[in-house]
Amino acid sequence: MKFVIITGLSGAGKSQAMNAMEDIGYFCIDNLPPALIPKLADLCYDSKKISNVVLVLDIRGREFFNDFFNGIQYLQRSSYSYEIIFLEASDAVLIRRFKETRRKHPLNDEGNILDGIKRERELLEGIKKNANIVIDTTMLSSAQLKEQLYNIYVENKKFSGLIINVISFGYKYGIPLDADLVFDVRFLPNPFYVDELKPFTGNDEPVRHYVMQNKEATEFLDKLDDLIEFLIPFYIREGKSQLVIAIGCTGGRHRSITIANLLYDRLKKKDYNAYIMHRDIEEG
Repeated sequence: MKFVIITGLSGAGKSQAMNAMEDIGYFCIDNLPPALIPKLADLCYDSKKISNVVLVLDIRGREFFNDFFNGIQYLQRSSYSYEIIFLEASDAVLIRRFKETRRKHPLNDEGNILDGIKRERELLEGIKKNANIVIDTTMLSSAQLKEQLYNIYVENKKFSGLIINVISFGYKYGIPLDADLVFDVRFLPNPFYVDELKPFTGNDEPVRHYVMQNKEATEFLDKLDDLIEFLIPFYIREGKSQLVIAIGCTGGRHRSITIANLLYDRLKKKDYNAYIMHRDIEEG
């Protein structure tokens, strides 16, 4: 029997996480008042029909949410197995999600979303510190979040705490604002100036072959791979939850996509939680 408690910031993806866990086979309960955790735990452990339970607890419970740690302490005293998943995202992404859904933040009746987010971060800081798993959903789609949870609870892969996002981009459209590491591959020969390659992108084999036939491209990719491999353990040690690696060329359609794809392939082969996005592939 296992209890999985999903909590975190409003708009960070708790509902999507609950749906994913339900698909995996967990019995899910949304917005349960934490004061009821002891009774529910006893009921589930006495039942032979329920094997795994997900509880979604968040600030919507208002004053009831103050009982969160009392409920956790009961699970500990009763030797019940449990884990806490904490979901978070950047302020900018949370604001965008609230505007898209046209919903107000639960902690701000006046409609100032950012004030509500800041207040919620402060209130949940203690819970975040006690979480077993912290997932930053800033760059994750619902499908990617589901994949993360599937890897943990079905494939039994260890969660390193670090999600790696590899982004290709074009300098003419600006550097990604959330990039942690930025690498410029404009030193490589540009397929844009080859008539038969111009219509294609780095996702196409002819462009990939053209870019990687250069010795400099292979050496750069190897050195970049070594650097990322060197840095990752230190990012994990410092508690960083998300690493954004941006690879840029002029237009973001040929060289950057080629190198980003190959770096992503290497990261996945090493079982890192890596994702790929080509920001400017449709531009131009």
